Amino acid sequence: MENRRDFIKKSALAGLGMSFSASSYARILGSNERVRVGIIGFSDRFRQSLAPAFSEHAKAQNFAFVGVSDIWNRRRDEAEQYLKGKNLIDNTFFKARNNDELLDRKDVDAVIISTADFQHALHCVAAVESGRDAYVEKPFAESLEDARKALKAVESTKKIVQVGSQRRSAPNYHSAHEFIKSGKFGDITMVEMTWNVNQPGRWRRAKLVSEIKKEDTDWNRYLLNRPKVEWDPRKYLEFRLFYPFSSGIPGQWMSHQIDTVHWFTGLDHPRSVVSNGGIYSWKDGRTNADTFTAVFDYGPDNDKAKGFQVLYSSRMNNEAGGVKEYYYSNGGMINLDTNTISPEGGLEAKYAKDMGMQANLLPKMSLGDPAKVETSANTGGDPMTSLHMLNWMQCVRSRKEPNAPARAGFNHSVANIMATMALHTGKRVTWDSTKQDVVVS
Repeated sequence: MENRRDFIKKSALAGLGMSFSASSYARILGSNERVRVGIIGFSDRFRQSLAPAFSEHAKAQNFAFVGVSDIWNRRRDEAEQYLKGKNLIDNTFFKARNNDELLDRKDVDAVIISTADFQHALHCVAAVESGRDAYVEKPFAESLEDARKALKAVESTKKIVQVGSQRRSAPNYHSAHEFIKSGKFGDITMVEMTWNVNQPGRWRRAKLVSEIKKEDTDWNRYLLNRPKVEWDPRKYLEFRLFYPFSSGIPGQWMSHQIDTVHWFTGLDHPRSVVSNGGIYSWKDGRTNADTFTAVFDYGPDNDKAKGFQVLYSSRMNNEAGGVKEYYYSNGGMINLDTNTISPEGGLEAKYAKDMGMQANLLPKMSLGDPAKVETSANTGGDPMTSLHMLNWMQCVRSRKEPNAPARAGFNHSVANIMATMALHTGKRVTWDSTKQDVVVS
C-alpha cells in the first residue's frame, strides 16, 4: 500500500497535486499560538512586496516564516539569506526541494504562493487539500480548467484563501465601492482603464537566464500540466513573455483592474469581449503581446438592454497615461488616479433643458488616502499589499472570508481568459451562464 508521500508525488507528476484530505494536517489554532507559514516560490514578487508586507504585521499577529519550497536550489539559498538578513527567521528554518516536501511536514499551518502565473491555481489546490490556508498571488488561474479545480478545492475544504488582488484592501477603493453601491453615483455607463510602461526589460531576466542550469532545478515539475517542451531557461525565468505559461498583460495587469469592475458592480463576469494586440516594439522572441486592447460588455445576463462597456488598454513601449481607472456615470466620474469623485462629464443644465430634463452633476468629493498602514516595522513595502496581507492574517485567525476570496480570483480569471482567447482567435468571446463556459463566436 503506497504511503502518503508517494501518493502526493504521483499526483504532482500528473499536474494535480490535490489528492489528499484537508483534514490530514489541519490543526485548530489557539488565539495565542504562532501561525507557521511556508513560502512556495521565492520570487521577485515575494522578495519585493510580500515579504515586506508580511514583516510589517508578523509580530503583532504572531505569524512566522518557517520554511521555503523552491525547485531551484539557488532560490532556496537566496530565501534563507534574505530572510535571515531581515531577521525574519531563526535556525530552524527549513528548505524544501519541492511542494511535496513542504506540504508533507507537520509544522506548516499556512502558505504564501508566488510561483509562475500558470502554477498558482494548482499550487493552491495542493495547499488547501493538505489542510493549509493560503495567500495566492494573482492571476488566480491561466486556464478555465485550473480555475475550476482551484475554486472547487477552496470551497470544499473551507480553507482561508486570499487572492493577491490588493485593491480590495485599499481604503480609497472601499470608498469608491461604497459610493457606487449607495446609488449616489448612478448607473455605470463606461469604464476606462490603462496600464502603460516603457520598459524593454520588463519581465526580462537576461542575467539569470545565462546563469541557470537545468540540473539545478526540476523542469518537469515546473511544467505541471503544460506541454512537455524541452528545457528553456527563458520560459522558466521569463514566463510572463510566453503563452501558455502566462497570458502576459491580461494576467499580470488587467487582472487587478478588471477585478474592481466585478467588485464594484457585483457582476461576476463579462457578457462578451473582443480584443486585439501584437508585438510591435520588443521583438525579443516573446510570444505575448507588448500592446493590448480589450473591449468588454458587462451587464445582467437577463437584461441585454442594461449594461456598460469597459475599455482596457495597455502598452509596454510608451508610459504616457500611466495606470488609470476611470468610472463614468451620467452625472460625472470616479477617478481612481486622483482618488476623487467629480461632476466632470456629467449632464449639464444647458443640454438637459432642451430635452425637458434636469441637470445631473455629482458633487466634488475625495475618496481619501490610497492606503494608510499601522505597522510594527518600517520596511518600505507597498501599503496596499501590506493591508491585504494583514487582512489575510486576521482572517486566518477569525476564519472570516478575506477581502479577495477564491471566487473573486475565479471571476477575474474568467475575464482574463476570455480576453486572451479573443486576442488569439480574433473572434468575439462570450460567456454562457447556463453552461458556465466560454463560447468563441
